[in-house]
Amino acid sequence: MPLVAHLTELRDRLLRAILAVLVVFICLFPFANDIYAFVSQPLRALLPAGTSMIATDVASPFLTPFKLTLFTALFIAIPYVLYQAWGFIAPGMYRHEKRLAFPLLASSILLFYCGAAFAYFVVFPLIFAFFTSVGPEDIAIMTDINRYLDFVLKLFFAFGVAFEIPIAAVLLIWAGVTTPEKLARKRPYIIVGCFVFGMLLTPPDIISQSLLALPMWLLFEAGVVAGRLLLRERGKAAGE
Repeated sequence: MPLVAHLTELRDRLLRAILAVLVVFICLFPFANDIYAFVSQPLRALLPAGTSMIATDVASPFLTPFKLTLFTALFIAIPYVLYQAWGFIAPGMYRHEKRLAFPLLASSILLFYCGAAFAYFVVFPLIFAFFTSVGPEDIAIMTDINRYLDFVLKLFFAFGVAFEIPIAAVLLIWAGVTTPEKLARKRPYIIVGCFVFGMLLTPPDIISQSLLALPMWLLFEAGVVAGRLLLRERGKAAGE
């Protein structure tokens, strides 16, 4: 295909991806307040009696659920968006590359969703229980809804990205940049790096840092195992 045809196809696929996000957003917008109530439930369930979340900006009661709904629409539409990206790059790949790339793409989507779910169902209850229990007794806890949204979106993204570690390890091994044995020898540095990464991307408490670092370490080990299996399968294919 000539360059203009490639650019035209890229434009069409980008428009389809954006349209998909907009369609999901329009469907979700009537439930924007319900979506915010669901996302804020881990904190609201732990607030002391007589306190509640507040909105300090005039437009926050509208803009905050609006922003959350837009991010939710993108979150839901990710498989279709990545499918459009796959449709654009797949024709230029060899058959053996497609056979590996498609499972990696599907796995990366699933792992991102798993990371976000882990943050919501495991991390949020623990860190919010910690935060609401260590403050001075005479301080009323009334969190701003916009600040809360920024906080949880950061954690959703951090855990979603952290759960992609096996995909990154497999890609590095597949590309020949490293080997499972070399990765295994760097395990002590990887563990330290996981805790540093957790320190940078989570609130300044040991609970949330550990809850991010430990899964990252375990996922790194899973990536090393998957890399060994990949090389074994590649060796069998070469022997045939």
